[in-house]
Amino acid sequence: MTDTLNIRLAEGDDAALAECFHTHGSLVRSYLRRFVPQQDVEDLQQIVFAEVWRCRHRFDPARNLPAWLLGIAHNRAIDQLRIRTPRTVPLDVVADPAGADGRTHGDGLADRDQVQRALAELPAPQRQAIELAYYGELTQREIAERLSVPLGTIKARTARGLRRLSSILPPVTA
Repeated sequence: MTDTLNIRLAEGDDAALAECFHTHGSLVRSYLRRFVPQQDVEDLQQIVFAEVWRCRHRFDPARNLPAWLLGIAHNRAIDQLRIRTPRTVPLDVVADPAGADGRTHGDGLADRDQVQRALAELPAPQRQAIELAYYGELTQREIAERLSVPLGTIKARTARGLRRLSSILPPVTA
């Protein structure tokens, strides 16, 4: 049987949002703690529930409400991490990992040639998805649009390619 909270939320009942927050807020908060720094959790939790309210018309009351909430929380956590994480590695480190003085940088980045050789071992679709993501700085959605391929296909290609790269490249040591 469909939960009445789900129905009330989908219908736009203000009290349902408050009940949803009271009932599932700790679940969302715990989930967010796995991804983002502690100081961002509470703000991000508020953003998640604001989005729940904004998107309530898209929620199917027959769906699992906690799963829907965690899906939104996951997407907002990823967005937060993208904001906080630099999108590129400084070009001087990639271009010359040993540096002009012949010493290696302390960040453990793999040699550019070694990475290029490893990429060349990947099937073309996987290599293309990874290169567009990392060198082209495109999101998976942008890659899917550019290549006219379903988003799920791009996600699968990227995941398979990264798994393959991790088995080809030596572990990075500090």
